[in-house]
Amino acid sequence: MSLSLRIEHLSIRAGLTLLVRDISLTLTAGTPLTLLGESGSGKSLVMHAIMGSLPDGLQAHGQIWLQLPGQPAQELLRLPTAQRQALWGRTLALLPQEPWLALDPTMTVCQQVQEVHQQVRGLSAAQARQQALDNLQDVALHDAVVSQPPVAERYPFQLSGGMCQRVAIAIADAAGGQVLLADEPTKGLDEALRDSVAQQLLREAAGQRLLLTITHDLQLAQQLGGMIGVMRGGELLELTQAEQLLQQPRHDYSRRLLQADPGRWPVRQSSWTDAGGQLLEGRGLSKHMGGRCLFSGLHLRLQPGQITAITGPSGCGKTTLGNILLGLLPADQGQVIRVSGLTSLQLQKLYQDPPSAFAPHLTLAQGFADLQRRHGFSDKALAVLLERLGLHPSLLQRLPAAISGGELQRMALARALLLKPRLLLADEATSRLDPVSQQQVMMLLRDLCAEQGLALLLVSHDQALVARMADQVVSLEAHGVTA
Repeated sequence: MSLSLRIEHLSIRAGLTLLVRDISLTLTAGTPLTLLGESGSGKSLVMHAIMGSLPDGLQAHGQIWLQLPGQPAQELLRLPTAQRQALWGRTLALLPQEPWLALDPTMTVCQQVQEVHQQVRGLSAAQARQQALDNLQDVALHDAVVSQPPVAERYPFQLSGGMCQRVAIAIADAAGGQVLLADEPTKGLDEALRDSVAQQLLREAAGQRLLLTITHDLQLAQQLGGMIGVMRGGELLELTQAEQLLQQPRHDYSRRLLQADPGRWPVRQSSWTDAGGQLLEGRGLSKHMGGRCLFSGLHLRLQPGQITAITGPSGCGKTTLGNILLGLLPADQGQVIRVSGLTSLQLQKLYQDPPSAFAPHLTLAQGFADLQRRHGFSDKALAVLLERLGLHPSLLQRLPAAISGGELQRMALARALLLKPRLLLADEATSRLDPVSQQQVMMLLRDLCAEQGLALLLVSHDQALVARMADQVVSLEAHGVTA
């Protein structure tokens, strides 16, 4: 029998709550399968059910059959935990949605990739190190051995979000598992790196591995081809050939998903004018990191109600510039001048990795209650924001790890907006959101800029989104500012 993985009538529950309902699909060698759908629809839960890594308190029912060449088929849900975990790396390789959490903070990048080659493939230390460096080169970390310090010798906290994402891809590839499960593999990557990852995933599928990808990136889904499924509310709405779904979707939600792609948004009629005065100005800003210049001699002005986008390749210093403007990092040269009366509380940041911004052992309700005690916003204000962000109030009773990445990102946005900031740094604010939710969040931010004079500093790789949202663009690739 050839390699395959067959899911039959999979349902996932949290107590009496049904999170995934009666999912059936089949992975075959050489044919990528991609799942699209709204944040919180259960896509990642399907992947974790395959791995055997569902969070505590969730139960999977149904059957998941893994057929390895020359072996009897195994029903994964019936295997003891030890046998399931023995498949990790060697047979089942997972690229997680949050690489920042998956990487070991105490080990360098090279050590983590090298460990996979030694433990899973049995290579010597010298062989494993060389293979690890090759893996890093494959994911476009070209300065893996020449920068100062080399990327290979850095720790995760010394890397950008996009660089951490690529390290996680290198680790998953190093494992060489016959089933590759990729959860949002292009999140936080620029267009060139997204295309590179797509080609790498296609090579994996062409090498007779099974490939299941979860993504909100419609361009990636189109590049991978094969089969595409659309999930919503825990159900698989449709599953068909990629070309057919992207051109003639059958379900109404699938059509909404495609229409919500930023490239199809109506052109924005900006309501911002320069009559509102200056909020913040950066003069002659320069910053060096890792032995290289990120930007130098950079000038920009931020004004109330204005939307400013920072663009450029992954790892070029977009987040660093935002942090300098907020006073979280010092510039090597230059100065940041704020308008009189602008307090630190009025400068808020929406982090690229929302799990790092929440206390993991407190429910979201406990976290918001603490914020309310300190800053005095009303229950109604929270309820209104949750509704505008498409979040059900019941999610507040969960721990941060018990909701989807997209839901947590919107919770982080709600928390920042409750403090009524005058300047919000949104670092890849919609990278974890499906296109429908992304459009909803971006329209809310745009409205707040117009209604309340919020200045929005938007870090993004999405050129279509930037074109529809920004009043001015700071391109770090060009080290300059364009209107």
